[in-house]
Amino acid sequence: MNIIFMGTPDFAEADLLALINSRHKVLAVVTQPDKPQGRKGILTPPPVKMLAKEHGIPVFQPEKVKEEGFDKKLAEFNADICVVVAFGQIIPASILNMTKYGCINVHASLLPDYRGAAPIQWAVIDGERETGVTVMQMDEGLDTGDILNVKKVTIAADETAGSLFDKLKEVGSNALLETLDLIEEGKTNPIKQGTPVKGYAKILKKSMGFIDFNKSADRLECFIRGMDPWPSAYTKWNGKTLKFWKAEVIKDGGHAEAAVVTKVSGDSFEVSCAEGCLKVLEVQLEGKKRMKTGDFLRGNELKVGDRFGE
Repeated sequence: MNIIFMGTPDFAEADLLALINSRHKVLAVVTQPDKPQGRKGILTPPPVKMLAKEHGIPVFQPEKVKEEGFDKKLAEFNADICVVVAFGQIIPASILNMTKYGCINVHASLLPDYRGAAPIQWAVIDGERETGVTVMQMDEGLDTGDILNVKKVTIAADETAGSLFDKLKEVGSNALLETLDLIEEGKTNPIKQGTPVKGYAKILKKSMGFIDFNKSADRLECFIRGMDPWPSAYTKWNGKTLKFWKAEVIKDGGHAEAAVVTKVSGDSFEVSCAEGCLKVLEVQLEGKKRMKTGDFLRGNELKVGDRFGE
């Protein structure tokens, strides 16, 4: 099929690469404008743009795809279908209905649960044991279109958002190619979405990584994994930011006030939560690299009774 691809981050990059390496032809790519990155604010192109340029595919970066005349510009390519993956803008009806097969979307959750921008992170944060990828026929709602294909993935007990992201990238690109075959063969069986059980997967902000020790250790252990690699789970200690990268749940702890260090050993420390304790195994102090807690303790005097968050 002749395809217009719309996507922006590296999750979408995997799908674009799969299409480039397939029998299909990507006629054009639509992605978000270049944005400043890092402390120096260097203008950086999205991963999808860089991949498209490497393969000589025309790239469009409108501020808004709703802008007048942009739909007509895309229509000139006479594509068979639009493929949308983590694009980041609401797509108007004029583009949704522009091609023979409309627009399909690859979404990293088992819809209708976890609609929204950060389904991978929230599935881990919420302690889910299963997630997956849904390919849907897009409509004018937000992740509400008919389901065309679903692939399920088990979330491991030590899964981070980063490791799950890598799993779902591969699953998603395979599901996309499979769905395109089904569409061409007229073998899709669109299924209406039901009512979501899980909430909207709102986009993460850096401030959301601050650890609230007034939650249970079970919830916070999932939170730490769901915030890895970004925005990371962090607290304050001696006026500096201290990130928690890996922790275990101690069920019989938590007798002290929340956020208080209850035990310090050679390779870890424990901090009290609303229920239970977190045994912290990997940390990163502001200005330092990520390290095992034992290495951190050899260079920093953390004591029983110290309080985090201050």
